[in-house]
Amino acid sequence: MGAAPVSFAPALPRHRTFHRLTVARVDRLTHDAAAVTFDVPPELADEFAFRPGQSLTLRRLADGRDERRDYSICASAGAPLRIGVREVPGGLFSSWLVHQVAQGDQVEVLPPSGRFTADLSTPGEHVFVVAGSGITPALSLAATALADGRSTVTLLYGNRRADTVMFADDLADLKDRHGPRFTLLHVLSREARDADVTSGRLGGERLRRLVGALVDVRHVDHWWLCGPHGLVTDARAALVELGVPRERVHQELFYVDDVPPEPVRGDAATVTGPASEVTVVLDGRATPLTLPRDVPVLDAAQRVRGDLPFACKGGVCGTCRARVTDGEVRMRRNYALEPAEVAAGYVLTCQSLPVSDRLTVDYDQ
Repeated sequence: MGAAPVSFAPALPRHRTFHRLTVARVDRLTHDAAAVTFDVPPELADEFAFRPGQSLTLRRLADGRDERRDYSICASAGAPLRIGVREVPGGLFSSWLVHQVAQGDQVEVLPPSGRFTADLSTPGEHVFVVAGSGITPALSLAATALADGRSTVTLLYGNRRADTVMFADDLADLKDRHGPRFTLLHVLSREARDADVTSGRLGGERLRRLVGALVDVRHVDHWWLCGPHGLVTDARAALVELGVPRERVHQELFYVDDVPPEPVRGDAATVTGPASEVTVVLDGRATPLTLPRDVPVLDAAQRVRGDLPFACKGGVCGTCRARVTDGEVRMRRNYALEPAEVAAGYVLTCQSLPVSDRLTVDYDQ
């Protein structure tokens, strides 16, 4: 079985219109996590058709601010649209979704996007290394792959304690339905387990031991890594040591806990320091702007183009991806784009500072 190539073709619909979707149900997963299912009307069915592993950007106006967050779809292909949410302490958006949103409420949602996916039409062997809420897209991918009756899935799932495991019942159901084709192993960092290898943080040497005991690395078609920065970094290093080809590895970060996104400074309409002449292209409309060189393109351009796409502003989700067709930028951080995308000129505009005198960024490519 061969791995499907990773494409850097745009996965975000070019027509970025928010739609008000009705909440069909809210399922409590743990004390701080929930699954929210949306009712998609027939006229929007095509627009909200998703590939396993993709995500939704939700929008909410709070205290006059346009707040947006990305949440991964946890449903298998063809199932009702459903996302998994874990509350972030003090989180304006996640706390609202977990504790306040109820059946019948309406939420503004963008159509599905994201590149943490692959062609699952060919049966294959899949290995998932996930932690915490990283299980959300993994559940979508694993359930879809297993449904073909031939694919196999090995899931290594790290959490703090048993009572923090999201989708525990869904995973148990998958195991009951697919038996030996689905290997599930829970690793708990703050709760003792029967085996030493499953007690502690999922990463480094523990991960190497588990992979060596459970799978034949040579036969794995797809490796899926999803979770915090430390987990994904450790897993990538382990796979490099094991000689896994890069094109077989898919990764997605759920958050980065080192440096927060820098705030917007100054006013794009009155630039006093070094500046660049920047043309922003979105939905076929080109807007010429004079933007400061010490503010990311997205933050500065949003003063004039409020329709520019964004979600995390931390270089993680990839929602603000655009292509530089003229000029040069300096991208401060990148946890979302593959090397092939960067080589083709794609950047994360939330992390890109203008460098050249003239610059064109195209969100439509």
